[in-house]
Amino acid sequence: MKLNERSLAFYATCDSPADNTGFLYKKGERHTAYHRRWFVLKGNMLFYFEDRDSREPVGVIILEGCTVELCEAAEDFAFAIRFAGSRSRTYILAADSQPAMEAWVKALSRASFDYMRLVVRELEQQLERMRAGARPKAEPLVPPRRERSLPSGGLRENGCAVWSQEAPSLPNGSLPRTSHEGGPRPPPLPPRRKPSLGSSPAPLLVPETPFTPGTTTFSRLHDWYGQEILALRREWLQSRGQL
Repeated sequence: MKLNERSLAFYATCDSPADNTGFLYKKGERHTAYHRRWFVLKGNMLFYFEDRDSREPVGVIILEGCTVELCEAAEDFAFAIRFAGSRSRTYILAADSQPAMEAWVKALSRASFDYMRLVVRELEQQLERMRAGARPKAEPLVPPRRERSLPSGGLRENGCAVWSQEAPSLPNGSLPRTSHEGGPRPPPLPPRRKPSLGSSPAPLLVPETPFTPGTTTFSRLHDWYGQEILALRREWLQSRGQL
C-alpha cells in the first residue's frame, strides 16, 4: 500500500480507536535534550505531536523489526526502541511514572505484526486443541421403525379391528419374528393332540349292515343295497299298471 504524508496525517487524527495515548519525553537525535510530546499508538505506527491538540503529527515510528527495552538515561522511567542494523536509529523515551512506563513498554512490544502473527498462530493451535477435545462421540445407530400390527383384541372401531401404532411384544419384552416381506408372521398352528394310551379313538358313525367289514364281497354288498332300489322300481311299475 502506498502512503504519503496526507494519508498518514489523516490516519493519525481520525476517529479510529488508539491502542495507547499519552505524554512522553523524547530525546532528540541531534540534541540530547528531551522534549515533551503527545504520542498516539495505532496498530504498528507510533505517532507523536507537539501538543495534544495538534492537527498534524511531527513524526511517526514504524514498529517493525524492533525491540522495546528499559535503558539508563538522564530522565527517570526511560526506555528505548531499538532497530536492527548499525545505521538504524534508537529512540529514547521517558514516561512520567513507573506504571505509565510499564504500560507503554507492554503496548509497544505487542504492536508489531510479527507479534500479532505469533499470537494468531497460538490462538489457532488452541482452537484446534479445543475442537479435538470437544468432538462429539459417534451417535448410536437408530433402531429400525417398527411395523404396525393388527391388535389381537380390544382395539376396534365400528366393529372392525384397527391397526395399532406399536408392534406387540412378547411377555419377555422381545419383539415377534417377522417374515422376509417385513410383515409379522402368522401365529404357529396348535400342536396335534396325541391319543392317550389308556383310551381308544371314538368310533366313526357308519350305517348298520348285516355284513362284517373286511369279509364281505362286492356282489353281496351290491345285492343288499340294491333291494331298496328294486322295491322302489316295483312300486313305480305298479302305479303305471304295468304289473
